Amino acid sequence: MRFALTDDQLALRDAVREVLADTCPPAVVRSSWTGGPVDGVAAALIELGVPGMAVPEKNGGLGLSDVDLVPVLIEVGYAAVPLPVAETAAVAAPLFAAAAWPGLEAPGVLAGDTWVAVRRADGPVPWAGRASLVLDLTGPAAVVRPVTGTDVSTVDGSRAARLLDDAPGEVVTDDPDLVALVRDRADLATAAQLLGLGRRMLDLTVDHVTTRTQFGVPVGSFQAVKHHLADALLQLEFAEPLVYAAAWATATATATATGTRERDVSAAVVTAVDAARFVARRAIQCHGAIGYTVEYDLHLYAKRAWALAATCDLDAHLTRLARALNLEVQ
Repeated sequence: MRFALTDDQLALRDAVREVLADTCPPAVVRSSWTGGPVDGVAAALIELGVPGMAVPEKNGGLGLSDVDLVPVLIEVGYAAVPLPVAETAAVAAPLFAAAAWPGLEAPGVLAGDTWVAVRRADGPVPWAGRASLVLDLTGPAAVVRPVTGTDVSTVDGSRAARLLDDAPGEVVTDDPDLVALVRDRADLATAAQLLGLGRRMLDLTVDHVTTRTQFGVPVGSFQAVKHHLADALLQLEFAEPLVYAAAWATATATATATGTRERDVSAAVVTAVDAARFVARRAIQCHGAIGYTVEYDLHLYAKRAWALAATCDLDAHLTRLARALNLEVQ
């Protein structure tokens, strides 16, 4: 069996990487913290068909699987795209198609007219300030619109969080198996983005330590710094195959047979969160004082990583892993 990415998957990943490098540099992410425009990023992603990647071809999408989505979502994380790309493309759009929702929003998603925020818990909803509707997954999957409420400041200002007004949601599906699958896809999408963010923070740090000199030599030549960066890379390299394994389990799961999906998704989330947090700590340490400043770009990616990690219920994932391994405390 061949585990490497296919040529088509690599081509799609590279296309997304190139587009985001042009349309979503750090300046755009920084501007989004104060409501700056992201139209160029949105248009480029729509042109590539990203919002409808996981929508079946019969519904007008690209018909790609969760495995195909992971390389794209890693690039979305790497660029810290200030749009709910993962929530729309990997979570909401395939659900709307799978549930055959009478108010199907997939055409609007495909056209780029609809960006979807996802509510996973009570409190402010990330991306609600940039979304056309909110997919509420705290119970039966339901759509909340209009997206009205109070804008809230969070650790990552680019995610435009909003505390929604109380409003009844329009149920998309109350099928518990389908809702569970969608929640796992949301966690998978988060894990993939955390890998990308870790890679970006590591790249920034490598660039810094190879140009910053001390005692007449690059900081990166010091053995302690080399060890920090090697450990950070190891964390990411260890987490990445688990994320792809979770994507495979999610892609091959059915509504009635989860197989190893729950175990694999939880393993991916736990390792990706640990890796991103570890890389953020090491990146800030290797940068020295500049790593703590908002003027330097590192904080854009570290804060996105911290914000995404905070949305993962690690206790729940660790409990699922313990159950799968028969390690639960009686």
